[in-house]
Amino acid sequence: MNALTPDIIDKLKTAAGNGGWIEDAEGKAPYLTDERDLYHGDTALVLRPNSTKAVAEIVLICNEAEIGLVPQGGNTGYCGGSIPEADGSQIVLSLSRLNQIRAIDPANNTMTVEAGCVLANIQAAAEDADRLFPLSLGAEGSCQIGGNLATNAGGVQVLRYGNARDLVLGLEVVLPNGRVLDGLRGLRKDNTGYDLKQLFLGAEGTLGIITAAVLKLYPRPRQVVTVFTALADVRAAVSLLARLRDNAEGVTAFEILNRACLDLVCGHIDGARDPFAEPHAWYALIEISANRDDGGVRDGLETVLGEAMEASEVEDAVIAASGQQAQDLWRLRETIPEAQKRAGGCIKHDISVPISRVADFIDRATHRSEADIDGVRVIAFGHIGDGNIHFNLTQPTGGDADAFQAHTETLCPAIHDIAVALGGSFSAEHGIGVLKKPELERYKSAVELDLMALVKGAIDPKNIMNPGKVVTGKTNTPEGAA
Repeated sequence: MNALTPDIIDKLKTAAGNGGWIEDAEGKAPYLTDERDLYHGDTALVLRPNSTKAVAEIVLICNEAEIGLVPQGGNTGYCGGSIPEADGSQIVLSLSRLNQIRAIDPANNTMTVEAGCVLANIQAAAEDADRLFPLSLGAEGSCQIGGNLATNAGGVQVLRYGNARDLVLGLEVVLPNGRVLDGLRGLRKDNTGYDLKQLFLGAEGTLGIITAAVLKLYPRPRQVVTVFTALADVRAAVSLLARLRDNAEGVTAFEILNRACLDLVCGHIDGARDPFAEPHAWYALIEISANRDDGGVRDGLETVLGEAMEASEVEDAVIAASGQQAQDLWRLRETIPEAQKRAGGCIKHDISVPISRVADFIDRATHRSEADIDGVRVIAFGHIGDGNIHFNLTQPTGGDADAFQAHTETLCPAIHDIAVALGGSFSAEHGIGVLKKPELERYKSAVELDLMALVKGAIDPKNIMNPGKVVTGKTNTPEGAA
């Protein structure tokens, strides 16, 4: 990479336009540290263009000068993918000012949005049009759709609607040479060669910058029923999920959490309380939805739950009687990461395995963790409906955070080995970034790695697009990261 000269900086400022750049230390600070405070970078300039044309001009300048560009959305990622190098040689390109909803087509069930739109705002706009945009995750109040698509975000409704890549019909992308790929078509059938948008979905900005997308919308549910169930073990959760899928209408979400999760939330989150009088080993938070409003969804769910209790799959259950109670139940699940942050040192794993192997994974990973760290608190939760488990570890009560984090180097590969041995993945929905690049190189085959390198080299031969992330460049994994 070449050095940033005053002349190049002036050209970039001009391309970004009035109000489109930040160069003072205080203004740049929020763009230089990741959500978990693991990565700290530096840059001479944060650019905030407000049009695709401006983005293209910026990219062309950087390509000609061979200056690295780091695209950034809401900066809510866990793997350091949106943070520049610490030497200040790269430019941060924030998409936050590209935040317009360009069009909503209820008849076609599509919405065209710019990359900087906050996810919650997209959800609200869909609701205003009597439609549903189903991507839903804990950071939806601050994450941006461009970042969601660039990382192929998952969330709580993958079970029914799929990952972020499944919710996209078309993309607008600025390529490394400054050209714009205009693929903003709301077609569900377009069999005309390679599906080019898939190259950029999940690529973490290493092949191009997503500036807009055509998203799929769905009919808005008329009935939504939320239930919090108490379970003896994870195998009971797997059995209950199968029972619901076979006998209940519209399983939208199926989340599990262990007792340690609930203890952590109730101990660190104001207003959180246990829904049950007695503690249980495991819990499942379930959402059922349907497009009709005759009340039959709840009746059907109660029947299935009764059968599950008779089969000893469910020990107790609370069905939300109001929208507020449903929000309170979801809050128990969604605030687990915040409670972990407040509880001290944390080692995180974002794995997926076939649903049939979830219980085996949790058993083996728990045994290995407890054998390595005396008194460790296993915080296991996640989207069992798609096999994605956040197997996190919190330091022992009263323990030393640094001593705890020192286990990362040996324990993380061991947990990942367990997942991969069960036919799983070491990264289900958080991506690769910088943090998991060594694991990508460890687990992917030479054929896969070579193909990814070929694609990167063909599209971005000067390696200006988020260099050092995912497939090329150097890594700078911080000590203790996971």
